[in-house]
Amino acid sequence: MSTTFADAFYFDSLVWDWIIAVYLFLAGMSAGAVMIAIYLKRKVIQGHPSTNGIIKATAILAPFGIIAGLTILIFHLTKPLSFWKIMIFYNTSSVMSMGVLLFQIYMVVLFAWIAVIFKYDLMKLLDGRLPIIGKVIGLIERFENSLELFLGFLALLLAAYTGFLLSALQTFPLLNNPILPILFLFSSLSSGAAACLLFGVLVFKESVHSACVGWIHKFERPVVMFELFVLFAFFTGLYFGGGQSQAAAAAAIGGGFWATWFWYGVIGAGMLVPLGLNAVSPAGVRHNKAFIMLVTTLSLVGVLMLRTFILYAGQMTTL
Repeated sequence: MSTTFADAFYFDSLVWDWIIAVYLFLAGMSAGAVMIAIYLKRKVIQGHPSTNGIIKATAILAPFGIIAGLTILIFHLTKPLSFWKIMIFYNTSSVMSMGVLLFQIYMVVLFAWIAVIFKYDLMKLLDGRLPIIGKVIGLIERFENSLELFLGFLALLLAAYTGFLLSALQTFPLLNNPILPILFLFSSLSSGAAACLLFGVLVFKESVHSACVGWIHKFERPVVMFELFVLFAFFTGLYFGGGQSQAAAAAAIGGGFWATWFWYGVIGAGMLVPLGLNAVSPAGVRHNKAFIMLVTTLSLVGVLMLRTFILYAGQMTTL
């Protein structure tokens, strides 16, 4: 078993390893959480959003996902102390470089959005110090609607970008696939919903009976169902593509370590079990905190396993 495990994670054609999978997972979770929080703030939440547990969770999770992801990426570089160069010198022909630029714009807009929502809490914390901050936030607040729509657009781009990044590895037929950004977009929404629900309820004490929690419960099911459909289309396209594309699909899900990882981990534990539990459990059970922790944790682990699977299984077969 140890030999099989080692062979699965270390092979000759490997370009990117599990560190990149974690980076992609965190970035996608951040983008998904922001898209969901923006919708909840505009359509579902009653009262000031700063008091809502889901919004509070997003205010922590969304920046954390990007900061932690970029920190992991920096220490993964051959020369980590030279990371600042990729932050100021952009290469328009590099998908990675354009991603760094997207992250920077996204973070600036995200922090501005969070500052507007939690303006009064921030002013109370500062207690009269640095009055310029209040004036700046007040100025930004005048454009809150446009800022929010722009942030939603950036989050959408970021979720899809994690798929485009892998598509840039053109020598790998499984990764060089136009459906990959769509798959990663929906997996970002899935992980964002699970993270918002998990931390919003358990950490920030959002009521399990609130309108936000009810909406996320309803939202998760079609997202996961569509994610399953996109996965089916993804591998169907590879199979009927013939040649190395067909070989890549067979190597990934036809048997061996990564097929087991995919069928039992990604599809089984990460998607079908949460879907099944939500479908057969009575309302009282679905609103239980232990149930929410179980289902959301399975969903998050499933998305991380999906990103890891795509990254590693995608690099097993070359053109």
